[in-house]
Amino acid sequence: MLSGAEIMVKCLQEEGVEIVFGYPGAVICPFFDKLYDTDIKAVLVRQEQNAAHAASGYARALSKVGVCVATSGPGALNMITGIATAYMDSIPMVAITGQVKSDQLGRDVFQEADITGACESFVKHSYLVKDTADLPRVFKEAFHIASTGRPGPVLIDVPVDVQQGEVEEFVYPEKVNIIGYKPSVSGHPLQIKRALEILSRSQKPVIVAGGGVLTSGAKLRFREFVRKTNIPVVSTMMGIGTMPSEDPLYVGMIGSHGKKAANKTIHDSDLIILCGARVGDRAVSAPDQLAEHTTVIHIDIDPAEIGKNMKTNIPIVGDMKNVLNQMLKAVDYTAPEEWLAEINGWKRQFAVPYPKFDGYVEPKSFLEKLSGMLRAKAVLIADVGQNQIWCANSYKMSDGRFFTSGGMGTMGYSVPAAVGAKFARPSRDVVAVCGDGSFQMMFNELATIVQNKLNIKIIVMRNTVLGMVHELQDIHYGSRYAVTELSDIPDFQQIAAAYGIDAACASSNEEAEQYAKEMLKSDKPFLLVCNVHPNTPSR
Repeated sequence: MLSGAEIMVKCLQEEGVEIVFGYPGAVICPFFDKLYDTDIKAVLVRQEQNAAHAASGYARALSKVGVCVATSGPGALNMITGIATAYMDSIPMVAITGQVKSDQLGRDVFQEADITGACESFVKHSYLVKDTADLPRVFKEAFHIASTGRPGPVLIDVPVDVQQGEVEEFVYPEKVNIIGYKPSVSGHPLQIKRALEILSRSQKPVIVAGGGVLTSGAKLRFREFVRKTNIPVVSTMMGIGTMPSEDPLYVGMIGSHGKKAANKTIHDSDLIILCGARVGDRAVSAPDQLAEHTTVIHIDIDPAEIGKNMKTNIPIVGDMKNVLNQMLKAVDYTAPEEWLAEINGWKRQFAVPYPKFDGYVEPKSFLEKLSGMLRAKAVLIADVGQNQIWCANSYKMSDGRFFTSGGMGTMGYSVPAAVGAKFARPSRDVVAVCGDGSFQMMFNELATIVQNKLNIKIIVMRNTVLGMVHELQDIHYGSRYAVTELSDIPDFQQIAAAYGIDAACASSNEEAEQYAKEMLKSDKPFLLVCNVHPNTPSR
């Protein structure tokens, strides 16, 4: 006889899971007890939200499903923000939660919470398992749903009595057949033909690269298409890394915090090709106005995203890699040199000098320097706030990866995501950049870093304020800085020392660059605090 907990572990083994991030509790103990006897590594995070962020970082770095685990009630509820963050950024994840006994559901017993109901609007699907015999099917379906179509999180809620229940044998399904779930993977040939016909007449085309290009593993195909057609590229924040930052055809990130030249390019274009991007309000504030004078081709695997935020003339539903392959075979077009020359003029025209303050680090130029210090294929993880914008616009991407919380904008994402990324890619440089506000939401994970001997580098941009909101208050609220001033506490170097982590503090770019060199030479975790003037702007 096999218990439900044993079956859960065997399901993970069948899916090739090598690591889970979680926090134990009474009603998930049967599962952790059986996991203890396997080669699957269980990483104890210091708060359940961070288990989901770590699973997200792992999933993004390795292009496979990340797994996070929590107990019922507050444990599961703490994980909600991390699940929602993964959902908004289309990250494949399976979240496993323990639940109270089946016969106690709905009775408000100790640590009971309706987690499937609570997560309904930001998971691809959720399961409340009621029969031990259903576990193999549920796990097979969950991993399939999480990783196919538009990726995203799937929740499996397992009551403790289902984990303790027994069945005679374990048979893992070979195939999945879910009624109503059949994602389209190849673009419709007629729509692709129409798109290429319109492209052939375009004088000012631009490609908007979104996170879907990277999620689908289509980066190399995308670059091939761009170089064959010579079409300029702008990106959303989630699409950073689709093109090398220094590529002549890459203009920059669009949006309210993006590059002016990139926004001007998309505004003046006669054809926009959206690739795996939903162009939310942060990317294009008034997409319907833009679409009045522009033809829009929208390629996305999720039909619900096409036309949702921007009026679309030619929708193409399919996996980005497959659609690009189809287009590459048929495209015969080169963008006019006059259009590229016009864009290059805007790049020069809108170049903004970085403001400098004596006695402080100028973060944008420092991040540019840091780009050249890191090894190839480094992973840079930006938190949320001004530090995110500085990284997005100033860090020079080549063959590495840029992770951040784009859709949800979740502060406290970077360090736990770096934990997951480092487990996934132990030989690569993994650097988390955050503000002093966000760092105080997550520095408990320094314990996870030390316990697991992870060589993660953390850069804290300390400007003693909640920078992004502080800047908004300066612009829109008469410089009335309500509840955004942090002062210069705590002493982050002392906090690092408490965890046994080496640290340094820089008050100039020269100091920051010297400490960064020392930091990157070390084979241990390192915390670099950069003192930044509170009036340093986002752009």
